[in-house]
Amino acid sequence: MTDPVITSELIAAHGLTEDEYARILQILNRAPNFTELGIFSAMWNEHCSYKSSKKWLRTLPTSGPQVICGPGENAGVVAIGDGQAVVFKMESHNHPSYIEPYQGAATGVGGILRDVFTMGARPIAAMNALSFGDPKHPRTPHLVRGVVEGIGGYGNAFGVPTVGGEVRFHPAYNGNCLVNAFAAGLADADAIFYSAASGVGMPVVYLGAKTGRDGVGGATMASAEFDDTIEEKRPTVQVGDPFTEKRLLEACLELMATGAVISIQDMGAAGLTCSAVEMGDKGGLGIRLQLDDVPQREAAMTAYEMMLSESQERMLMVLRPEKEALAREIFEKWDLDFAIVGETIAEDRFLILQGDVVKADLPLSKLSSTAPEYDRPWAEAPTPPPLPDIPELSPMDGLRALIGASSYAHKGWVWEQYDTQVMADTIRTPGLGAGIVRVHGTSKALAFTSDVTPRYVRANPFEGGKQAVAEAYRNLVAVGARPLATTDNLNFGNPEKPEIMGQLVGAIKGIGAACAALDMPIVSGNVSLYNETDGQPILPTPTIGAVGLIDDINQIIGSLPQAGELALLIGETHGHLGQSALLVEAFGVEAGNAPPVDLERERLNGEFLRDNRMLVTAATDLSDGGLALAAFEMAEAAGLGVTLDAVDISTLFGEDQARYLVAASFDQAEALMVAAGQASVALAVVGKFGGDTVQLGPDKAPLAELSALYRTAFAAAIGSA
Repeated sequence: MTDPVITSELIAAHGLTEDEYARILQILNRAPNFTELGIFSAMWNEHCSYKSSKKWLRTLPTSGPQVICGPGENAGVVAIGDGQAVVFKMESHNHPSYIEPYQGAATGVGGILRDVFTMGARPIAAMNALSFGDPKHPRTPHLVRGVVEGIGGYGNAFGVPTVGGEVRFHPAYNGNCLVNAFAAGLADADAIFYSAASGVGMPVVYLGAKTGRDGVGGATMASAEFDDTIEEKRPTVQVGDPFTEKRLLEACLELMATGAVISIQDMGAAGLTCSAVEMGDKGGLGIRLQLDDVPQREAAMTAYEMMLSESQERMLMVLRPEKEALAREIFEKWDLDFAIVGETIAEDRFLILQGDVVKADLPLSKLSSTAPEYDRPWAEAPTPPPLPDIPELSPMDGLRALIGASSYAHKGWVWEQYDTQVMADTIRTPGLGAGIVRVHGTSKALAFTSDVTPRYVRANPFEGGKQAVAEAYRNLVAVGARPLATTDNLNFGNPEKPEIMGQLVGAIKGIGAACAALDMPIVSGNVSLYNETDGQPILPTPTIGAVGLIDDINQIIGSLPQAGELALLIGETHGHLGQSALLVEAFGVEAGNAPPVDLERERLNGEFLRDNRMLVTAATDLSDGGLALAAFEMAEAAGLGVTLDAVDISTLFGEDQARYLVAASFDQAEALMVAAGQASVALAVVGKFGGDTVQLGPDKAPLAELSALYRTAFAAAIGSA
């Protein structure tokens, strides 16, 4: 097959600018061939090179005494004591999931699981953060059903519990849904595996499933806006096989235990290209590949297709040569491909052969660490429209508007399709705050949460970025966990537009400030840009995944209040309604500023709750929907009514930060009051749990009626009742 002629149209189709192509000509001192153009395109696109965000990502706090490995590897690694570590990361599969929701979401789960077990960790928990368009949009129900089925289909078959996440709806996602997948695993702190190759003449080994044509160009597609050619991009979506991935996990962990592995890298975005280049670049080595030796499931594949395929369930490894026979035996036992496809070389070259023909010969270091880096112009976010006069609304009508809205209704329809109990260590399943998983064989547990409020970020990127971290902190504290570290998934529109770049810059600054103040360093993450369709961007959505440690499961704070217990509010209420859930769901208004986040107060109030956790029966943080929604959710989960004394809409539904709702007996409440006075923490009794009605000030409604609305609204909205 003759390579196509390199034209300006072909260069643009590969996501490269004229300046970038000129840079390639300068590096090579010649024109690239078609395969080489594809390799540069894969390595220099936004998804792999972070060329628009690197400057700002470097400002994030990434270290701390608990951090074993920060950003730059497949996943972050954090110590949890007793010689153990938790390995975790969050990553996007947005574009593929919009084009082909089932496979897009399924392979998103598969990819993030590989990122974790590539480091030598056995996955123990998964989460997902999903953003969809208006439920009334004709495509939204199809996307929701496909994505949820894909997540469940892959995660359940692989055998990892899904313990948390979030689902939101907003018209800004009509043409570009977000699927952010999180995974965490456990490893011995002294047995972490890294991707940097070492040693000259070491065998480069291909592991796992065969290479096909699925996913060719996926990374480049993920770094471009959508338009009316979207259906043509369907072949760029990968196809997953969770049963092969489960075998790959077991084979990799068995092999790692033998001491055979020098370095190992998941074949994710840009497949064989990215994995080989990253391993070589981190080790200061070159790589020679012989494509004839790559296991292939399709005939007559070209070098271009093989290098850019994103077929799933594949790994690349640098192997100790003396262990080759043992390694091959392990992979053949698990019925997986094992093939030596190349070797490390001393020269700075990425040399790719097919037969005796050189298909690519490139300076390897120029593909990765010296990829373009841009300091894009950015503009401060415009001042959001001022808060309008709010029409008269009864508290109960406000509550009904929230619990009947797709974003805030009960999400049982979603998580009931996920296996939340596989491995038998799940302590807290979705729907009751942060998910909790026991560290197997110990009395320790890990808590997991995922948070962001995109409306806040659009109104005020800095405060919105702070708030995402603060809410994650509160969710962990509310179950009794000590927050350890975070991963981020920064989903934004086109960074070439100064207003979008301004959102990204502001959010990163806010995230950095909060991570530093709350001792929750960023240890891994992903940037997903160009989330636009026909020029319409998504809401800025910097999702924060966070992990916390519970030293003893007996210290877990419950989520269910008891009848007759008092409802107490930790933190100050000022009645902030700007950008609130109530405004959106009751009036269709998005106005006002995001709530300010006092990080010192967040920490003080959080530490107060953790220090006094034995004095509360149950706790939840306050976020969207404020006091009224938090109290309803807490009571409804326990099958109880609740009475709140407040009558003012802003007091009931305001979204002031640094607040928790707790349930306590009368005696516990008295002791809490004394402790709060000593700690200078605001604490007030705001109501009582019990009975079979929900009462907000003078308004009253049967719990059964509200519960029925709350538990059916989601399925009804997406046509799956």
